[in-house]
Amino acid sequence: MTDQELRIKRLNILVYIVSAVVLLLVIFMRKIHLDFGISFKFLPPLYSCINAICAICLIIAYIHIKNRRIEQHQFMMKIALTLSTLFLAAYVLYHITTPDTHYCKEGNIRYLYFFILITHVVLAAVSFPFVLLTFVRGLTDQVVNHKKLAKWVFPIWLYVCITGPICYLMLYTCYT
Repeated sequence: MTDQELRIKRLNILVYIVSAVVLLLVIFMRKIHLDFGISFKFLPPLYSCINAICAICLIIAYIHIKNRRIEQHQFMMKIALTLSTLFLAAYVLYHITTPDTHYCKEGNIRYLYFFILITHVVLAAVSFPFVLLTFVRGLTDQVVNHKKLAKWVFPIWLYVCITGPICYLMLYTCYT
């Protein structure tokens, strides 16, 4: 096995471990209740903005790669992944320290909200390891495999980054 193959194998294992840990953390975060003595109610607008900025970075990265500006594409993807990591940390911190906010509207808007929320959550969970794998493929110059994954991972990641802030805005009036 070459050094490059060994590096790829190690990175893939890291992706699987990180994905499993994050998935378990997100599943069980509602059962964890920590009190740091301060309110983290300021986090939802912050992590929603982070998600929106991540969406913008993804679009810019897409434009760069379509124009064959590889270095700029890579830079924007690193920013997008960093923003998604910051989002995830803030999201988990909020949910382990703050009681849930329930949707307070009635009628058809309620169905729309839950449709967006459910698709957002499911696609975020399913796409997370594939976002990391796509990043690893690009990082390790596996261009063909990177492109194959990116063709379907990109629109899902973009959808997740856009629908997160939409869910927040729809829930905004329900915060007490």
